[in-house]
Amino acid sequence: MWQTSAMNKSATPNASVRSQDAPYHHGDLRRSLIEAGLELVREGREWSFSLREVAKRAGVSHNAPYYHFADKRDLLIAVAVVGYDTLTARIAEAAASSEEAKTALIASGRAYIQFGLENPGHYQLMFSAALNGPEGRPKALADAGAATRAGLEEILHRGARAGVFSSSLLRTLELKTAAFTAWSTVHGFTMLAIEGLPTPDLPIACLADKAVRIACRSFLR
Repeated sequence: MWQTSAMNKSATPNASVRSQDAPYHHGDLRRSLIEAGLELVREGREWSFSLREVAKRAGVSHNAPYYHFADKRDLLIAVAVVGYDTLTARIAEAAASSEEAKTALIASGRAYIQFGLENPGHYQLMFSAALNGPEGRPKALADAGAATRAGLEEILHRGARAGVFSSSLLRTLELKTAAFTAWSTVHGFTMLAIEGLPTPDLPIACLADKAVRIACRSFLR
């Protein structure tokens, strides 16, 4: 069974439900609304709730969200960005657990899948096309996703420099392609597991470990 890390708990703390008349400081309002939205996403594993419900959970007036968010989609984008930030931190923490790039990549893959399985609703929101606008992916989400990918690129590049991974990864295009491939593997595994699709008769943690090890082998020299 996966264990929830202290980082995940501290990165997105649960806000207590305050009364509708409770005062708030404007400097904390945006954070409080994001935390309230995150709670609702985690509890229901979906995001059909209204901004009025978010305001109620945060303990502020129903008009308060509009001080910081144009609409519910705008709030959900901010909630999704929190997910990417937490995921990026998880990957960095896992990568730092070993100086050897192969071990670091495997640990990062496990951490990635663990995050998704612990936070299924939040994870699905992070990748939902419903957050896209007329011009595609919102910049805040694109930037947050790029930071997550950069963490994978750093591990692969480290391994290429050390001679563990293929020297082709020292080239920018090859490196970005490899990081995208690694991300596709763990993302696909995570989504299949969240959706409860049929899997071999093995514990999910064991399957996740095998998946990331298979992906890692494709980058070895």
